Amino acid sequence: MSKNLVIVGAGPGISLAVAKKFGAAGFSVALVARNAGKLSDLVKQLEAAGVKATAIPADASDPAAVRSALQQARKAFGPITVLQWNPALGTAAQDLLTTPLAELRATLDVGVTSLVGAIQEALPDLKQQGKESAVLVTNGGFGLFADQVDQIAVDAGSMGLGVANAAKHKASRLLARRLHKEGVYYGELMVVSTVKGTLWDRGQATLEASAVAERYWKMYQGRSEALAQIG
Repeated sequence: MSKNLVIVGAGPGISLAVAKKFGAAGFSVALVARNAGKLSDLVKQLEAAGVKATAIPADASDPAAVRSALQQARKAFGPITVLQWNPALGTAAQDLLTTPLAELRATLDVGVTSLVGAIQEALPDLKQQGKESAVLVTNGGFGLFADQVDQIAVDAGSMGLGVANAAKHKASRLLARRLHKEGVYYGELMVVSTVKGTLWDRGQATLEASAVAERYWKMYQGRSEALAQIG
């Protein structure tokens, strides 16, 4: 049976490292993100490394577009074995007192609504794949409930990100339990340091994307951690 990985929110940091790690283990990889040109570059890098890959442009803030992207991935490679959720929420909805509500809604769609829609779309495939299947979700430290974290989010103009990450963390706790009943592993990885080569890297990042990919691989192989942390 072929093994296929779909990465939503693909970029040159965590996503590329995860794609290379799983690709080296025999997975075909479908990369989903908004920028078609950047996706093409990532596909070339994967193909140069011997990984079968394809690019599917779609906006992670649009649940319908994400579901359509997964349908295209299925047509390209067959049933989805692993769904990896990694869209960057960026700096949208910086101040909850002034942000346009549409911007906040889009942030929450990226964090939760589109994720749930993607899982719903992939679920028949995941159940079919059984013990090979998984949903792997990247989250950030602003999703943690702690006074210091909340103050940093306010001071840094990352209030929308904090709300979306917290909502994604709660959704992940629920989904991990619900999917377990379906025989599907769900793992959330909380990345609490800045990763080199990502949107947040301003030259101060200390965490290698390859280390995140290795952690994901360990989670996937062990299939027991609903929540892990790195950084």
